[in-house]
Amino acid sequence: MTPRQSCTAPIQEHIDGVIHDLLVSFPDPEQLSPDERRGIIARYTAVLEGNFIYWMTAAYLSVASEEAHSVIRDNLLEEVRDNHPGMMRKFAMAADAFPTDSDALAVHRNLHNVRLFVGRLSGVKILLMMAFFEGFISRFMPYLAELARRQGSAEQEYTEVHGVCDVAHTQGLFRALEAEAALMDYPLTPATNPLEGVEVLLALIQNIVHPRIADQIHLQVNR
Repeated sequence: MTPRQSCTAPIQEHIDGVIHDLLVSFPDPEQLSPDERRGIIARYTAVLEGNFIYWMTAAYLSVASEEAHSVIRDNLLEEVRDNHPGMMRKFAMAADAFPTDSDALAVHRNLHNVRLFVGRLSGVKILLMMAFFEGFISRFMPYLAELARRQGSAEQEYTEVHGVCDVAHTQGLFRALEAEAALMDYPLTPATNPLEGVEVLLALIQNIVHPRIADQIHLQVNR
């Protein structure tokens, strides 16, 4: 194991644990009402459709290493070329869950906090946030697909594509993190709070799934 890998492997393991804890906190789709299922899909769409490429572009602008630029460029190319926002919209519309003004307002504050964080263009922290997000998305897809199925939708292109491609994207972003941290001589320690972006994005995801009690929910990130 190289020094760079030994620095990033523990934080990757930690992120895996955070994602696991987040997913097990979600309500059983069977116990949700149709309106509650619709709301989760709609709020997720309100966040993803117009922000994912924006955040990944910010990551590209904030990094310095060639490895990180290459990984992010490939990710952005796939998102744009294959029209992933269009897949997301088609998925939501088929589940009768196109976002309303109320859905957008429900996530407004936490979405604004993520945008403020991303706007600081802190390369290592944004890379870690996006690696967390890609890892979460790949494991969230079965849950999202089940919500849509229970809404009577058979449209699964978005969930099928992202359940596969985001696994590779996650690993790519952790490789980018290794390269960037080494180039910038950035210590991935609590003193530098590399998980700052993960924290603000985690709050937003909680807000998507638990809109009424999001401010009361706290999953320990820096444990």
